[in-house]
Amino acid sequence: MGREALRRFRSEIATNRAAVESVRAYHADMRTRIKAYLAADATARKSLTVELKGIQPVTFEHTAWDLALATQSLTYIDRGLAFDLSRIYSSQDDYAGLSRSVLQAMYLRPPAEDLDAFFRVVALYYDDVVLDEPRLIEMYDAVLPRIDKMLGE
Repeated sequence: MGREALRRFRSEIATNRAAVESVRAYHADMRTRIKAYLAADATARKSLTVELKGIQPVTFEHTAWDLALATQSLTYIDRGLAFDLSRIYSSQDDYAGLSRSVLQAMYLRPPAEDLDAFFRVVALYYDDVVLDEPRLIEMYDAVLPRIDKMLGE
């Protein structure tokens, strides 16, 4: 049961890592562009282009975690690893909460209604995720070799 759980965690964490990595540069770039736009005066803003191609939040896989909790398979793996996995999934949940909040705000203050207010909300979101994403990558990169070692790979 423990090996199955480890394989599922390995796959899911690799998927989540790829998802974070795929938007990381976009989030950092958009944060910089939006901050420059908001810092500019009204005249300078006319010459600035901020082409937002969606917010692009990460949608994390968490089935392996849910299944491990439901089947109590965490009891069959190393406690230190189980603790680190819990920390990863908690961090992902925090990130997902930020994403839900910014998406809700987007509908409350759509860009067409008040672009500056919308950009301020998005900038706050990017301020957080631009810090969270490297930490998540670090956690993924630390735990994946440990899982591989326990699987004998």
